[in-house]
Amino acid sequence: MLDLRRRTIVNEKDFDKVRIAPATQADRPSIYRMRHDVYAAELGQHAAQPNAMLSDALDESNTYITARIRGELAGFISITPPGIGRYSVEKYLRRGELPIRLDERTYEIRILTVSRAHRHSRVAWYLMYAAFRWVEDHGGEQIIAMGRADILEMYRSFGAKPLGRRIVSGAVTFELMRTSVSHLRRYSIRHQSTIESLSKHVDWAMDFPFLKTPCCFHGGSFFEAIGCRFETLNRREVIVNADVLDAWYPPSPRVLATMQEHLPWLIRTSPPTHCEGLRDAIAVHRGVRQENILPGAGSSDLIYRALRHWLHRDSRVLILDPTYGEYPHVLEKVIGCGVERLTLSRHDGYKVHLDELAWRIEQGYDLVILVNPNNPTGRHIRRAELENLLSAVGPETKVWIDEAYIDYVGSTESLEHFAVESENVIICKSMSKVYALSGMRVAYLCASPHQLSDLISLTPPWVVGLPAQVAAVCALEDTAYYEEQYKRTHLFRAEMREAMLAMGIDEIVPGEANFLMFHLDECQPHAEEVIERTREAGVFMRDLASMGSNMDSRALRIAIKDPSGNERILRALQECLLPIEVQR
Repeated sequence: MLDLRRRTIVNEKDFDKVRIAPATQADRPSIYRMRHDVYAAELGQHAAQPNAMLSDALDESNTYITARIRGELAGFISITPPGIGRYSVEKYLRRGELPIRLDERTYEIRILTVSRAHRHSRVAWYLMYAAFRWVEDHGGEQIIAMGRADILEMYRSFGAKPLGRRIVSGAVTFELMRTSVSHLRRYSIRHQSTIESLSKHVDWAMDFPFLKTPCCFHGGSFFEAIGCRFETLNRREVIVNADVLDAWYPPSPRVLATMQEHLPWLIRTSPPTHCEGLRDAIAVHRGVRQENILPGAGSSDLIYRALRHWLHRDSRVLILDPTYGEYPHVLEKVIGCGVERLTLSRHDGYKVHLDELAWRIEQGYDLVILVNPNNPTGRHIRRAELENLLSAVGPETKVWIDEAYIDYVGSTESLEHFAVESENVIICKSMSKVYALSGMRVAYLCASPHQLSDLISLTPPWVVGLPAQVAAVCALEDTAYYEEQYKRTHLFRAEMREAMLAMGIDEIVPGEANFLMFHLDECQPHAEEVIERTREAGVFMRDLASMGSNMDSRALRIAIKDPSGNERILRALQECLLPIEVQR
């Protein structure tokens, strides 16, 4: 990837904002003159024209985007939409010769051009980014381009890959390249802070925002391979979705039997209004009272519901870093409150040091959020140690503990009993990961009744669907089945760790959940390259760049799968590392 932060400003004009705007008809003559200056006079791709202007038959149907500095044209880029039936590349290659399929969501980016005075500035990046955002805003997905051989790095910086077709036009050589809007989204998330910084130096006059409405990036890219409209669900058999932390095992046989027997009725029937039966089942199995339980449609529902109610822009919150990305997203992007981070050190495996945590809490916060075991590290703080620390926290500070993965460590490690007796501790517990119910979206809060009372009034009726309520109750009744799966998960995780160490992955975080976080070393590929290469093998992993403020570019996380899935993960990793090993 192109490191935009290291681009040097070599022209004082770069201190002026670049105005990025759709071209008007009045802009066309100056565009065509600059096009002639570059592609006819300078590069010799086309013959010089008597009027010193250069255009072609596609121009009337193309959208141009311009960059201006101090009112002068600094550059432009053109976009060919799919509706006109022809792309510029087809001047050189027949459609049947192309190594890709062109469909109704294919757009072509062409003629990226920057004047001589601004070629060492960020003008080209702004134009390319604007073109990609334009395609995204218009519903495109596949993007093709003829990248000039001398500026291929610019195209590669946005994830474009050569397709093995070299095109010579006059004195200029091009590479046929392809990327996608999906890749752009991942690029934007990975480089979010840099892009936000660059947005301050542009006068953005496009009819869509510079930054897409922010959302928290999660795993789940594997749905791009399966089909986001679920048209090819059978492809799940050839995909290893190790980028999300879903259980590798099926739900309890009791769950499956009940679903199979009653599914038509469950689908068409309204559920109990306030999840009364589900609340009772959770309370019984957790050894608490029903009034200590507040159900939700997954933990994200509860996070948004509770945090937006309790906090405001003047609130102060302490979180771990790295941690589950939904928390900093909701706190900073949705609520806009003050967030401070307890930075965990890579050098000791991201362990949470309780003395430091206690000292930080004493500084005074409205809310402290702990994910335990933490995600993405998998590190766990023992119940006895955490209870001792929390007993000293004043009631003015709420403490939210996310226990999505606690059952992998052991159900006795949960702080639910401690929470119901406290004035300020709230447990958020998803039933997705440990009960293999991710598709059902069931979670709950466990706390003293006075902490849940305000949230009850904000909870809509029928918040959890009937199939999900019934599945959750059945799962709670089959403890023995799940305990066996947790044991097997520990075994598989240990086997994966040993196999990864054997292939030269030396830095693996000692987690205790259903996943492994690891860092590749400096002579091994970057995470982004690993993600792209393993994706080609149908194996999806998680790049952790967006999950911590100090995360390096070689941090990855994989979910533990069944033996065949784990073998495919290892094989895909080995294929990424093998060239490096051979070079050694």
